[in-house]
Amino acid sequence: MAEKVIIDQDECIGCEACVEICPQVFVMDEDEGKAVVLEDSDAAEDCVDEAIASCPAECISKE
Repeated sequence: MAEKVIIDQDECIGCEACVEICPQVFVMDEDEGKAVVLEDSDAAEDCVDEAIASCPAECISKE
């Protein structure tokens, strides 16, 4: 089964780092002010690991 990208919404601080690094996987939820994972996004995208590493809240993971 393919990996999924997960964002812990309680921990997300809405800094948009993941969105800037990997816009094909992450987008901002303007209502919540937090990042969300796009449906049908590919956890294998090269930028996902970079986004995980750059997240200051360390709230992004792959399952």
